[in-house]
Amino acid sequence: MEHWNIRVISDSLGETGEHVVHALMKQFPKKRYHVVRYPNIVSKEQVDDIFVFLKKGEIVISTIVLEDLRNYLIQKGNDAGIYVFDILGGPIKQFEQVFGEQATQRPGGIRELDDNYFNKIAAIEFTVKYDDGRDPRGIMMADVILIGVSRTSKTPTSMFLANKGYKVVNVPMVPEIEAPKELFEADPNRIIGLIIDPDKLNEIRIERLKALGLDSSANYANDERIREELEYALKVMNKIGCSIIDVSNSTIEGTAGKVVEILEDHFPEGIKKM
Repeated sequence: MEHWNIRVISDSLGETGEHVVHALMKQFPKKRYHVVRYPNIVSKEQVDDIFVFLKKGEIVISTIVLEDLRNYLIQKGNDAGIYVFDILGGPIKQFEQVFGEQATQRPGGIRELDDNYFNKIAAIEFTVKYDDGRDPRGIMMADVILIGVSRTSKTPTSMFLANKGYKVVNVPMVPEIEAPKELFEADPNRIIGLIIDPDKLNEIRIERLKALGLDSSANYANDERIREELEYALKVMNKIGCSIIDVSNSTIEGTAGKVVEILEDHFPEGIKKM
């Protein structure tokens, strides 16, 4: 079976070109191939060095942004009998015509998207690791800390924020468990307290118990117990001096939006520590 080496030449990481190759080769399932990436190519000398190893009839995928270098690569391929497929040049020209302005020709632009993606993944991993007060050491490393009693949507709000790139720790407030000392050492502007109407919380907890097949008369949904928990949580929040959001009639998205607004007010230059 014929085997192809397909070269991806890029002024960035070459990931875009490789994705295109894999997508294309799915249409030719009988062809065996191997992708060779040449990242961070920004000079004609580097192109020349690559062509030393290429053979006539080979395939090159280009994601070079710089027009002069892109044209040099294409001409070099034509002269050597190498197939060069420029997957950015044509679209860039067409977009310039549509927008009526020149492209910036800034190499590596896609890398910013990659960084954002990996930062988001890191934030999600962090938030999962420190969910529900599992390890108070995460408090000092977090972008934002959410505190509140059980069923105030701390975890789903945390995950929503993590998907926006925020490293979040959430800590449950339970009267019998002393609040971690780190909460009083952290910047109070990074801490957000979530409170809720006791009757609303009672309804939520009853439904939760039913979903678990448990007796709805359990202490977890007891009105007196709920008020005790909320009173304790509010006491801790006031001691910390943090902002407080009432989530009684708020969606997860709405609560997360309020959290972001508070953070942006406190940290106009950006809160993220990563």
